Amino acid sequence: QEQLVESGGGLVQAGGSLRLSCAASGRTFSNYAMGWFRQAPVKEREYVAAISYSSRNTFYADSVKGRFTISRDNAKNTANLQMNSLKPKDTAVYYCAADPSIPTIKDRGEAGYWGQGTQVTASA
Repeated sequence: QEQLVESGGGLVQAGGSLRLSCAASGRTFSNYAMGWFRQAPVKEREYVAAISYSSRNTFYADSVKGRFTISRDNAKNTANLQMNSLKPKDTAVYYCAADPSIPTIKDRGEAGYWGQGTQVTASA
């Protein structure tokens, strides 16, 4: 069925970069907004970034603005998160998500579809 699968997580030194990818299958998500969330141990899930179905608009949490870039390729049914200048506070499990409504993602912090998560660790 419909599925989102993240990849690209790993261990990086502070100041380094990682590129996360989200591969969708089972259906096209071209008419869905997509986003990224993260959750660190003992912390609540945090909204990171969102992108509209056409890529016309992107949105970022203040904590990552200027460092992270969200993108998507509807022809490939994929979304990406380029993460630069990583900090130890960025360490978390990162989740890809999709929802018909972009306010649901960026304002409510919710989504109808979720990936399984990929670990990102930025060492101090």
